[in-house]
Amino acid sequence: MDIKGLAAVITGGASGLGRATAGVLVRAGARVSILDTDTGRLQDAAQETGATPITCDVTDPDSVHTALKTAKATHGPARICVNCAGIVHGGRIVGRNGPMDPAGFHKTIAINLVGTFHVMSQAASDMMGTDPIGLDGERGIIVNTASIAAFDGQIGQAAYAASKGGVAALSLPAAREFAPHGIRVMCIAPGLFETPMIAGLPRDVHSSLVSRTLFPRRLGQAEEFGHMVLAVVNNPMLNGETIRLDGALRLEPK
Repeated sequence: MDIKGLAAVITGGASGLGRATAGVLVRAGARVSILDTDTGRLQDAAQETGATPITCDVTDPDSVHTALKTAKATHGPARICVNCAGIVHGGRIVGRNGPMDPAGFHKTIAINLVGTFHVMSQAASDMMGTDPIGLDGERGIIVNTASIAAFDGQIGQAAYAASKGGVAALSLPAAREFAPHGIRVMCIAPGLFETPMIAGLPRDVHSSLVSRTLFPRRLGQAEEFGHMVLAVVNNPMLNGETIRLDGALRLEPK
C-alpha cells in the first residue's frame, strides 16, 4: 500500500515507539494523528513530528470513538492504525507479602490488551466503509505492538507478559475476520528498545540488558521500530503474523 497521502492514527504517540513511528510515517508522506493521555508530551511530540495531537484514553471506548472521529475530520478516514499505547507493571504473582495486588494486573491488561482491542475494532469498522485502493483492493492495515515478553516472559512480568501475549494472539483471528474487507492485521514484538521505560533503569541493569542482545549488541532505536511499521505497511503479503524485532534476544527466566 502506497503510504503517501494516507491517513494514519497512532496510539501512545506522545513518547517512545509511538512518537518515533509518527515521525517515520510523516516523513514517508502520511497524514498522522497521534493519540495519548499525556497532553503535555503530546503537544511536544506533535511539534517534533508534524503529526496532529489528539487526547485519548484507549481504555474508554467513548474516548476512542471521539478521538478517531476527530482524526477522521482532520485527515480523512484512517487507512493505517498503529497501536503503541502501553504500560509496564512488575511484580511476582506471589511475593513476600502474598498474592500480587490485582489492581496493577487489571490496569496493565486494560491498557495494553483491552485498549488495543478498542482501537483496533473501531478503526477496522471505519476502514470497512472506505473504498478499496491499489491492485489488491486493500482498505487498510492495523499494526499492534506486543513484546518478546509475550513469548519469553520473565519472573515478575506476569501482568505485562499476559497483556502482550493477548495482543500477539489477536493478530491471526483478526486478520482472518478482516480479510474479506481488504484489511490486514500485523503485530510487532519488540525486544529491548531505547524508550523512556528503559531509560529510567539503573545503569547496571541497563548494561545487563544490552549484553543479552546478540547482534547488534545494543538497544534498539525507536526509529527502527517505526521503519518496521513502514515496511509492514508497504508489503501486502505481511498479514496475520507477529514479527520479533529483537536482535535475536531471548529473555532468561529472571
